[in-house]
Amino acid sequence: MATAVVDEAGKRQSPLSDAVVVRFAGDSGDGMQLTGGQFTLSSALAGNDFATFPDFPAEIRAPQGTLFGVSAFQINFGSSAIDTAGDAPDVLVAMNPAALKTNVPSLKQGGLIIADEGEFNDRNLAKAKYGANPLDDGSLAKWQLLKLNISQLTMDAVKPFGLGNKEALRCKNMWTLGLALWMFDRDRAPLVDWLNAKFAKAPDLAAANIAALNAGHAYGETAELAGPLKQHHVDPAPAAPGLYRTLTGAEGIALGLVAGAQLAKLPMFFGGYPITPASAILHHLSRLKEYDVTTFQAEDEIAAICSAIGASYGGSLGVTSSSGPGIALKGEAMGLAIMTELPLVIVNSQRGGPSTGLPTKTEQSDLYQAVYGRNGDAPMPVISARSPGDAFECAIEAVRIAVQYMTPVILLTDGYIANAAEPWAVPDLTTYEAFPVKFLTEVPEGGFKPYGRDENLKRPWVKPGHAGAAPPDRRDREGTRHRPYQL
Repeated sequence: MATAVVDEAGKRQSPLSDAVVVRFAGDSGDGMQLTGGQFTLSSALAGNDFATFPDFPAEIRAPQGTLFGVSAFQINFGSSAIDTAGDAPDVLVAMNPAALKTNVPSLKQGGLIIADEGEFNDRNLAKAKYGANPLDDGSLAKWQLLKLNISQLTMDAVKPFGLGNKEALRCKNMWTLGLALWMFDRDRAPLVDWLNAKFAKAPDLAAANIAALNAGHAYGETAELAGPLKQHHVDPAPAAPGLYRTLTGAEGIALGLVAGAQLAKLPMFFGGYPITPASAILHHLSRLKEYDVTTFQAEDEIAAICSAIGASYGGSLGVTSSSGPGIALKGEAMGLAIMTELPLVIVNSQRGGPSTGLPTKTEQSDLYQAVYGRNGDAPMPVISARSPGDAFECAIEAVRIAVQYMTPVILLTDGYIANAAEPWAVPDLTTYEAFPVKFLTEVPEGGFKPYGRDENLKRPWVKPGHAGAAPPDRRDREGTRHRPYQL
C-alpha cells in the first residue's frame, strides 16, 4: 500500500510506495491489453514484483464506446512480495466515458483518475449513459482528477508522419504508456526497441508510435502541473539471484507439460479445440515442436480428447485442454480413459457460468464437476494450480501421476491464472527427478495380462503391434471367436 507523506506545513507530498495498483481501461480497440503488457515488461525490468489481471469483454467487439465494450488491464507492482493483482486501483487511466463509468467504482477513495477529456463528447457520454459530463459536474470529487486531451496531444505528436486521424488515434495508448513510464520512473529504451521490432516492416508506424511514447513521457516531465501528477519511484523487490522471466498461467501449463514429457522420456501429443481461456495453451505448445510436441486442432471437443486418448494408446503422452462447456463434452471420453487405464492429462482453464457460460469471466466453477462429474467407478486425480508459477510445477506433477499410475489426471486452472502474469525464476531442470516410462517389451511368464498389476497397482503400458502382447481372443454371445486387432 502507498503511504502518504505530510510535510511540516501539513501539505500532502508524493507517497512512498511499497506497492501501487494501476488499471488501464478503454475501448476494445484502444490497445489496453498491449499497454498493460508493455507496462508489465517495464515493471519486470525495474525489478519490481508484480501480478496482473487482463479483463476484456465477452462480447465479440461490442459497439465502440459502449459499456459492454470496455477492456481493462490491471497491474499490482511493488518493492515487496506481490500475491494478487489487487482489489482497488490507486490509479485509473480512463480512455473514454464508458471506461470511467465501469471502473471508477473500484478506485480507492482519494485515488487518481487520468481521463482523456477529448473522448468525453456528447455522443460518447450518451453511449455510456451519462446525463452530464462527469469530468465537470463534481461527481468525481472524492478522487483526484487529471483531465488531459490525450487524443489531441497524440495527434499533435504524430502529425509529422502524415497519418490519417484514425491511424493517429491508434497511437493514444503509446502516449498514455509514455506518461505512465514517467510517473513511475521507468526507462523507455526497451519499449522503443520493442516498437522498432514490432513495426520492422512499417518504419513510419514505428516512428509515429515512438513519437507518441516520447511525447507522453515529455508531457509528464515538462507540464509541471500542480496537484496529483507527480513522479513515484518504486524500488526493486528483493529476489534471489537467478534468471527471471514474465510468465502467464497458460505459459506455465505449456512449459510444465513439455518439461513433464521430457522427464518421462515421452513424445507429447496435444489435441485441443479453441475455447476461451484455454486456447492460449494450444498457441504456446504449437511453438514448441522442437521438443517432440505434436499439436492438433480438432473439429470439436470430443474429437480432441479422443485423439489424445489414441495417442496415449500408441505410446505418447496424450494431453487435451478445454474450459467449462468443453470439459462437459469430454465427460464420456474421460470415462473411456479411466476404463482403459491410459495416461492422459486434461487441463481445465475454468471460466464462469453453466453451459456456454461467460467466456472471459473467471470463476473456479468446475471443482465438483472435476471431482464428481462422471459415472460411477470412475475416480480420477485432480490437481489445482494456485499461480502462474505454480502451474508449471502442477503440470509436471500431473504428467508424473498420469504415467506412473496409468490414469487420466485433471489439472485445474482458471481464467485469472491463465491470463495473469508474474515474475518467475526459471528453474534448473537438472534438479528435477526424471520418471522415465517403461513399456512392456517382453511377454511375461504365463502370457500377457492387460490388467496385470505391478507394485504401484498399475497395468502394463504396451505399444500396439508388440508381438505376444495382444489381449486374448474373445467370443460373442453366439460363440463366434473374435481376434483382437493387432498391427
